[in-house]
Amino acid sequence: MTSAPTRSVAVITLGCARNEVDSEELAGRLSAEGWALVDDAAEADVAVVNTCGFVEQAKKDSIDALLEANALKESGRTQAVVAVGCLAERYGKQLADQLPEADAVLGFDSYTDMSTHLTSVLNGHKPEAHMPGDRRKLLPISPAKRQEGADGLALPGHGAPVSEPSDVEVASPVATPRVIRARLDGRPWAPLKIASGCDRRCAFCAIPAFRGAFISRRPADVLAEARWLGEHDVKEVFLVSENSTSYGKDLGDLRLLDTMLPELVAVDGIERVRVSYLQPAEIRPDLLDVMANTPGIAPYFDISFQHASGPLLRTMRRFGDRESFLGLLDDVRRRVPNAGIRSNVIVGFPGESEKDLDELEQFLVGARLDVVGVFGYSDEDGTEAETYADKLPQDEIDARLEHFRTLTEELNLQRAEERIGERLEVLIEATESDDEDDPEAAVRHVGRAGQQGPDVDGMTYVEAPDGRELRVGDIVEVEVVATEGIDLVGELR
Repeated sequence: MTSAPTRSVAVITLGCARNEVDSEELAGRLSAEGWALVDDAAEADVAVVNTCGFVEQAKKDSIDALLEANALKESGRTQAVVAVGCLAERYGKQLADQLPEADAVLGFDSYTDMSTHLTSVLNGHKPEAHMPGDRRKLLPISPAKRQEGADGLALPGHGAPVSEPSDVEVASPVATPRVIRARLDGRPWAPLKIASGCDRRCAFCAIPAFRGAFISRRPADVLAEARWLGEHDVKEVFLVSENSTSYGKDLGDLRLLDTMLPELVAVDGIERVRVSYLQPAEIRPDLLDVMANTPGIAPYFDISFQHASGPLLRTMRRFGDRESFLGLLDDVRRRVPNAGIRSNVIVGFPGESEKDLDELEQFLVGARLDVVGVFGYSDEDGTEAETYADKLPQDEIDARLEHFRTLTEELNLQRAEERIGERLEVLIEATESDDEDDPEAAVRHVGRAGQQGPDVDGMTYVEAPDGRELRVGDIVEVEVVATEGIDLVGELR
């Protein structure tokens, strides 16, 4: 009797680190169902594109990725292209109607049964496109009731229980019934989701509507996944969510992150834990103390300021101002003098005045941030700000964007130069050679200091003395001796 040929799938990920977790959970589910995971979409029967739906450019990138995958049907093995992720969840049928090249557009509720959907697509049956809705309505308004209300709700990246009995191990990259994940790369770091959704109502942001209300993963599940990652050569876990400072509020304890961080750094194989997505209005002194005083926690603070003008922030439905934000940064640096701090800001928001811009500029000059992402405002479907008057002309938004990007680029370069002479711990991620064809060519190693977040921040180039061999995954101490843009150059110590 001839067995059925193995089906293959490639998962293509766009967007943020949260999406990367979702992709690896999808890959784990598919692997457990007998699908072969391949890196190259041209070698896969199905290309699953995990899209991003955050801002206009991300939407365009996602559509381009879907079209590129569709083109493989003409030249590669690919038979079907399936859209999942935030763009698919947010627009559903509208996306399907406007992009007939996609063989299916599936929302988050399809993730737990993705194998069945992909098999159906390969058999020529196009499923009904996802019908989007406000996912905030799927959970109780009261955070205290959400854990019970989450039973049966799709929460990508949370690793909902698999169908096997709890005492049966899954023979696949999933490794254990409690962890549904397959690694899609060989990096020595990995994102780890601690919560999903958001209860904040920032006027410019559509994420809560398609990601839903805030809900924490239980610490036991986070720790189980961290142990699994430690067993799969991960040295650094990058804790991600839409708002990490809210972690635990629906579990009855806002200090759960404080107590979980020491447990995470104690996991075998994990040498560094990085926390991301901190809301300035929710940062507590106790959390700062734990982050500062727990060995193994990266000296890294990813703080979502968005602006520094108090009146404009109120219009954005946010809190704070230049003075309070600079005070918060003083609190951080008093505890961690060499902290790495990054943020994002928006310019061109409706009604933004010259006085607002002056407040923002004064803040950025005084803040000494390591990295600042500057974005120009654009209307997002379904947001409060979409209804606002006092919209600025696009050419004015573009001019403000150019000015602040130029300013922050110079400020970030200055901040990098301030680090010359500092001693930092660097996670080695790759090796570069001056000449790949010459085995005697000079080699330097590429990694990230604890102060540098993955993908969006700078890198550190490590020059090793003769005879010192470094491997991917090593964490080494270096002294910063030079800069290359915002990147650092360090010598081993």
